[in-house]
Amino acid sequence: MAISKLNFNSLNVTPSASSAIGFDSGADDLETGAGGGSMVFIKKLTASSSGTLSFVDGASSVVLDDTYKEYVFVCTNLHPQTDSREFQVNFRDGSTAYDATKTTTYFRAYHDEADSATTLSYDGNNDEAQSTDPQYLSSSVGADADQSTSGILHLFNPSSTTFVKHFISTFNHNTADDYSQVIHVGGYCNVTAAIDGVQFTFRTGEIQGGTITLYGIT
Repeated sequence: MAISKLNFNSLNVTPSASSAIGFDSGADDLETGAGGGSMVFIKKLTASSSGTLSFVDGASSVVLDDTYKEYVFVCTNLHPQTDSREFQVNFRDGSTAYDATKTTTYFRAYHDEADSATTLSYDGNNDEAQSTDPQYLSSSVGADADQSTSGILHLFNPSSTTFVKHFISTFNHNTADDYSQVIHVGGYCNVTAAIDGVQFTFRTGEIQGGTITLYGIT
């Protein structure tokens, strides 16, 4: 069978209008087009020696209800007060306490600046099994002036009163020992009550700086 050659000069790689990515009329909104939905800006919190950064449905223009089936928290340059601290998240399910029961998995990979150490592993010390403790999203985040953690947390269908509430996160940070470390977490809140609050903290000490922006996915 003859093999045909592909003529790249005749290949049209211009995106069609139906699949184009563009910005919505809102300065913080991102459209994907072609039925892919949009990231709709909801709320941005800026840390300034903050003990916690919390998003509560119905408070300060925050929406965490059935308006959207997926919510995205974009965390940027979150800087700890104290060296080598874990950045973590917890959820509340109708009470004032952030203690929703969770089961999670936790994978990590790292590579140091000296190019002498690498790993890719499942970390059974930082996962959870029916725990109400906060879930680590980053570990050993450095407190030097140029060190921080950044990443994304996806929360799915938090208003459901039928299903558990799934979440997935990916975070990268430079550690106190000058490693680049990426953490992947997947899990669910094993509750049927709606999740109406999400709280971010460092394990100890304050969040000295950085932002967390909440979006809803249409």
